[in-house]
Amino acid sequence: MGEIYDMRIVICDDDSLMLEQLQDYIKEFFENIHVECPEIACFTDGESLLEDNGEKDILMLDIEMPGLDGIYVGKELKRKNENLIIFIVTSYPEYLDDAMRFSVFRYLSKPLDRQRFFRNMKDSADLYHTRTVKVAIETKQGVHTLSASSVIAVEAQQRKVIVHTLRCDFESIHNMQYWLNTLPGNCFFQTHRSFMINFSHVTDFDRTLVHMSGGFSAYLTKRKYHAFKKAYLLYLESTR
Repeated sequence: MGEIYDMRIVICDDDSLMLEQLQDYIKEFFENIHVECPEIACFTDGESLLEDNGEKDILMLDIEMPGLDGIYVGKELKRKNENLIIFIVTSYPEYLDDAMRFSVFRYLSKPLDRQRFFRNMKDSADLYHTRTVKVAIETKQGVHTLSASSVIAVEAQQRKVIVHTLRCDFESIHNMQYWLNTLPGNCFFQTHRSFMINFSHVTDFDRTLVHMSGGFSAYLTKRKYHAFKKAYLLYLESTR
């Protein structure tokens, strides 16, 4: 188990048995994928969770707790960190609409379904990795390290390969195949032999063009339209 996810997972539930079960499932998940389990922090009420100054990357949050309820606590934490991945874990489905208003990642019902929990943990770990993975963009002038999430698209222009990012454009010394192998496959897609795009920056698309943030557009070949649409909808599902 050499690999480790540099994250902190937080559980907040007033039921000690549920706290224990969630910890056991999380540890088992990381054991199954042969990754060292990250730090797990447990809280039994919303007040103590809000007072905690530690990093929070993934949160398992109960709704019905003494004092502050999970909806209020979740909104506050999401306001402070929009990238926080929140699981609502509850026996009360009537709170689903309220929870979805602050972009809950998943809604898990008690009693927990073990296999469903593992599937959703994999999705959350993949999303976390995508948001935090760094890429080195090597140019003739030097090397620039950025988060993969800041890459809007990679474009082949004749003999040049341009990496379009939120910061600026870089002329890479590497070819398109290098970027296909380097960037995370769950959020990047080759729409055309000359374009590879980041799903997180897509604003809209039709059968020939994908429009991106910053006014950038990429060609979409007709034969890839259905595969692109399916992959994009799966990406949206995994990040909601």
